[in-house]
Amino acid sequence: MTAGPRKAGVLGHPITHSLSPALHRAAYAELGLDWTYRAYDVTEESLPSFVSSLDGTWGGLSLTMPLKVAALPLVEFVEPMAKLVGAINTVVVQPVGPRVQLVGANTDVHGVVAALLDGGVVSATEGVVIGGGATATSALAALGRIGVTRPVVVVRNRARAGGLMRAATKMGVEPRFVGFEDAPAFLADAEAVVSTVPADAGAGLGSALSSVRPGAVLLDAVYSPLETPLGLAWAAAGGVFVPGTRMLLHQAGEQMRLMTGHQAPLEVMARELPQV
Repeated sequence: MTAGPRKAGVLGHPITHSLSPALHRAAYAELGLDWTYRAYDVTEESLPSFVSSLDGTWGGLSLTMPLKVAALPLVEFVEPMAKLVGAINTVVVQPVGPRVQLVGANTDVHGVVAALLDGGVVSATEGVVIGGGATATSALAALGRIGVTRPVVVVRNRARAGGLMRAATKMGVEPRFVGFEDAPAFLADAEAVVSTVPADAGAGLGSALSSVRPGAVLLDAVYSPLETPLGLAWAAAGGVFVPGTRMLLHQAGEQMRLMTGHQAPLEVMARELPQV
C-alpha cells in the first residue's frame, strides 16, 4: 500500500484554515514515507470531477465540510461505521490492477471516542450532543460506543436533524431532543458532552451554565478559537475541557493508518497543533 511516492490531501471549502496538512506531513516525515499532502479548495459541485480524476498515484483523501455527505455516492465501498453515520471524512484509494477502488470511511467517531478518553472518560451512561449535523451524528455514534444509549441532543431546529435521527435508529440509540433553552439542566447531569456547534452558538450555553458534575468531560469539536466560551465556562464550573484539536489529532491519525498501513506517530503529530 505504501510502496513508492503517493499523494494525499484534504478537500473542503473553505480550506485554508485546515491543520491537516501539518499533521499528515509530520507523520510522513517521522515514518520516512515518500508521500505528499496538501489542501485543495473543492466545493460540492466540483467534488465529482476531482474524485473521478484519482488514479494510482493517490493514497487517499481527507474530507471536511461540506463534503462529508456529498462524497458518499462517489465511492465504491463504504465501511460499516460510515454507512451507519451517513457521512465519510476519509477516502482510501486502493489500486486494483490498472484501476483504483475508492473506499469511504469515517474516522470522526474514532476521534471523538479517543478525545473523550484523553479527558478521562472510558464509559458513561449520561451524555449530551450539541448540534444536529454530520459531526453531531458521529458524536452520537461515539457516545453509543462508550455506553450512552439515551443521549440528549441539543438542537435549535429538530427538522434539520433528520440525518441524525435516521442514524440513531440504525444505531439502536434513543436520543431525547431538547432546545438550547432547556439544555443547561441536562448539561449539569452529563458525564460526557460533545459540542459540534460554532463557538458563538455555544457561548450562550456557557453563560447559562451554573454547575456540572465534578470531572465531567466536554469535548468541543471546534478548534478555532482553541478555548471556546463554552469550554472555558465548563472548566470554571469544575468540569474537564478537551479542545477540538484532540479530536482532530486522533481522527487524522486513524486516517493515516487507513491510507498508509502504518500506525500514526501521534506524539509527533501533536507537536504541530496549537496548545491550550
